Amino acid sequence: MPVATVTWTGGLHGRLEIIDQTLLPAEYRIIACDSVDAVWQAIRQLKVRGAPAIGIAAAMGVVVGLRDLPADGAEQTLFDRLREVTDHLATSRPTAVNLFWALDRMKRTADALRSKGTRAIQEALLREAKAIRDEDARMCRDIGRNGEPFVPDGGGVLTHCNAGGLATADYGTALAVLYTAHERGKRFKVYADETRPLLQGARLTAWELMQAGLDVTLICDNTAAQVMREGRVQMVVVGADRIAANGDTANKIGTYAVAVLAREHDIPFYVAAPSSTFDLSLPTGDGIPIEQRAAEEVTEGFGRRTAPEGCKVYAPAFDVTPAKLITAIITERGVIDRPDLTKVRSHFKDQQGSQEGHVHG
Repeated sequence: MPVATVTWTGGLHGRLEIIDQTLLPAEYRIIACDSVDAVWQAIRQLKVRGAPAIGIAAAMGVVVGLRDLPADGAEQTLFDRLREVTDHLATSRPTAVNLFWALDRMKRTADALRSKGTRAIQEALLREAKAIRDEDARMCRDIGRNGEPFVPDGGGVLTHCNAGGLATADYGTALAVLYTAHERGKRFKVYADETRPLLQGARLTAWELMQAGLDVTLICDNTAAQVMREGRVQMVVVGADRIAANGDTANKIGTYAVAVLAREHDIPFYVAAPSSTFDLSLPTGDGIPIEQRAAEEVTEGFGRRTAPEGCKVYAPAFDVTPAKLITAIITERGVIDRPDLTKVRSHFKDQQGSQEGHVHG
């Protein structure tokens, strides 16, 4: 570890490469995304997933979309194409706010260089996409350091979905907390929910943690209550795809249920996420758009039918955990204990304006 999930190979006319996460753990394959539509498909089909990684892939997707424009071409052509590319990529997945944050950041970078020439803008966009990746890597490490003190030495930790290196540029968010604790000599057991219907916990989290040498036990989603009742779990830590201004947090479907169970069993429930995952334009989680997934992911998961033909399916990809159920939110900046509107805004007080201006969906 860490896993290089999203990379840019070559110079301005290089290409975006990702680990195809739909193939793990059976096959480790790096694929190239040589067109904007390929990037869109990779995000939509969860070949690249996790809010930070989606943002990085989208930023690099902008470079893919503009790289073949002539360096001496008209600037207006570049800006017309930029609008087409960003509008298209923005439709790939609605919940992960990092997607929109990264696209907005790329547009602002280009706008700041109007009249500087097409080549200068193209080069600046590539630098910006790489900067987004590098900043996320640093934030992952800081999240790990800030969250490590909460990991119980000799205890058990439960996590849901995948918030590790595969979901970010470097070290993960929720899993960064665990990696850091492991590196500092703590010994603990991790219980990974399988995370239906696409099994990100089974396919990705268990794989990552085993690669890193951590003690991980895979459990079915409906086993979480039992391991809590048996006293095997002393901490829950998860990632996030969007966090509202009051601390309400959207994460993979099933997270809300885990938070309710943690409250019932008096187990602290932590959310680990970078600043870019906050959407301060939304007062509460009620405004977070929830992506609906295809019925086939439930009825024909991994190619085998497990439900009757014609069966109705409700398949939200995410749910929202109310802030009142969250013990603390861990960011690269520090810890928001018992989050609410006042505490979240205080956490970002020196960059509140930029967050509200840049982060929206």
